[in-house]
Amino acid sequence: MGVRMLLKGMSFMDITTLSNGLDTIWVVLTAAMILLMEGGFALLEAGFVRQKNAVSIIMKVFVDITFGALIFYFFGFAFMYGKDFSGLIGTSGFMMGGDLTHITLSISHDTYWLFQSAFVIAVISIVSGAVAERVNFRAYILYTIAMTGLIYPIAGHWVWSVGGWLGGLGMIDFAGSAVIHALGGFSALAAAILIGPRIGKFAENGTPNIVPPSNLPLASVGAFILWFGWFGFNSGSTLSATNAGIGHIAVTTMLAASAGGATCILFTMLRYRKADPPMVINGSLAGLVGITAGCAFVSDSAAILIGAVCGIAMVFATEFLESRRIDDPVGAFAVHGVSGSLGTLALGLFAKPELTSSVGQGYSGLLYGGGFQLLGVQALGLVTVSVWGFALTWLTLKAIGRFVPVRVSRDEELVGLDVGIHGVPAYSEEHDFIEIERLTISKHK
Repeated sequence: MGVRMLLKGMSFMDITTLSNGLDTIWVVLTAAMILLMEGGFALLEAGFVRQKNAVSIIMKVFVDITFGALIFYFFGFAFMYGKDFSGLIGTSGFMMGGDLTHITLSISHDTYWLFQSAFVIAVISIVSGAVAERVNFRAYILYTIAMTGLIYPIAGHWVWSVGGWLGGLGMIDFAGSAVIHALGGFSALAAAILIGPRIGKFAENGTPNIVPPSNLPLASVGAFILWFGWFGFNSGSTLSATNAGIGHIAVTTMLAASAGGATCILFTMLRYRKADPPMVINGSLAGLVGITAGCAFVSDSAAILIGAVCGIAMVFATEFLESRRIDDPVGAFAVHGVSGSLGTLALGLFAKPELTSSVGQGYSGLLYGGGFQLLGVQALGLVTVSVWGFALTWLTLKAIGRFVPVRVSRDEELVGLDVGIHGVPAYSEEHDFIEIERLTISKHK
């Protein structure tokens, strides 16, 4: 009753100021939650790779955050959200300057940049896991600049920016199943193919050898942090603390993640006769990826179905890559590329018109009387974004390879990137320091 009386006594301007302030707090808070996901990526990947490469994972995550944020500030944001040119690229907003009047939000442009910078950092982190244990650190820095400054921003402009051509056709991607996860997943696939498998991952006849994760408890904690951050990822994309859909978004996010994990537990028990921990971890993440596009626009039951399908598809995708001798140590493509694709298309099936009213008229999925229009646009956008990510990553790494080796040397890979590249082990033991000394001496001979 006191709140009602307070609001009754406030002017329209006062209420608007209060609402804008709440929106700013909400967006900054959820941006911080998304940034915390980098801790999740670090723990997840460090737990999945071998002990001798844990430090290299942490260093790549720091590259993602530091270089990613700076490059996105200097020119990535401008290419993504700047004043549109022919539906293809932004042309203003470099270092947050110039004409940004077309971005009309209840929050400041600085606040909006902060939220979007957390997204771009997540994109490059997807690729990081696919090239773990054998990528050259210098080459990775250069690729991070290309991804955060050009590859992701241009794809994002097509879908999310005012004037983007895919958004103009009616493509919906609420929090990024396509723009972030499919793009990142197919970029990861291109990088994994080009850089080749780890030494010893496959036998001469192509049979995959098991490379045991170094620390599954660590990986599981990383997954839980990612799960937590995903509530900021999805719910924060409302960009408004007063949006009535926040609760529904959080519920669909939770249900899809749970369905992905539960399905993987049951499916791996049937398929392998044991519940497979890495698959279960990735199954929950697959459910989260799958629901990201439609978390605001599908029903609870559809969210459960999407999560379950993504969990099973992730298992088959992981097996398929190994059958093709493609080494993806953390399952980046299976989790992000495959589940992001399925989630993007699922929106074309399950979008409910009463939930999509906030983004325009006529957005109904195939199963709700919308015909094939939305599904067709979603498919076009998915293919476009995925091909863009795969092709540009391939070309970028090829170009980088002309100046800097993309892969570490055989000796560095065998001894581990922690000692071979960074000169320090993750877990200090006497023999590790002996190895460091040996390598240092050999380099100076």
